[in-house]
Amino acid sequence: QMEERDATPEQFAATAVKARHHGALNPNAQFQTEVTVDEVLASAPIAGPLTRFMCSSFTDGAAAVLLTTGPAPGRPKIVSSTVRSGNGDLDYHERLAETAAAAWDTAGVGPEDMDVIELHDATSAEELYALESLGFFKPGDAGPATVAGDTTVGGRGVTVNPSGGLVARGHPLGATGLAQVVELATQLRGDAGHRQVAGARIAAAANTGGIIGTDAAFIGIHVLEAG
Repeated sequence: QMEERDATPEQFAATAVKARHHGALNPNAQFQTEVTVDEVLASAPIAGPLTRFMCSSFTDGAAAVLLTTGPAPGRPKIVSSTVRSGNGDLDYHERLAETAAAAWDTAGVGPEDMDVIELHDATSAEELYALESLGFFKPGDAGPATVAGDTTVGGRGVTVNPSGGLVARGHPLGATGLAQVVELATQLRGDAGHRQVAGARIAAAANTGGIIGTDAAFIGIHVLEAG
């Protein structure tokens, strides 16, 4: 990512700072304390340029979603759900890009239509790579956009992980995907308080799990719309 897309540790750190900022606005987040870029870079090293504050934590947590086939005025609705399982033939991010293309085609909308995205930021570096694979940014552009504040609540671009994402909200494994949908439903209802994305109408959740070789074992992308 750094060699091929000119990503930098400072961009990864800025992504973690944004996650912690959103987490500080979420009463359900595991980490609700803001950090600085310098603090992120100085935190304990994990692997390569990644530090502790750039990596998600396993945490306890639960989430529930109520689905109905009947009319539900004023409630968010699912526009589409696209699920793919890799077979080892593609790179993880190639599979993510393939699944995203199918998801946008099925939903009849694209990244440019999204107000909010909750994605699987196992690390801050992965958030940037996933944003590019999902089609929100061209290769190498997600980092500078994040540094500029475009992906923060109130920024000029799509708001990314207003819940704080895995890095700040926490990663309760089996509950993570539903937690993304809960956050989007809260946003689309206009009930997110200080982390509310103004005028949010269309949102997407992108969750992944497992690896087959270098491929993704599971990818699920759900598009929701305000009721």
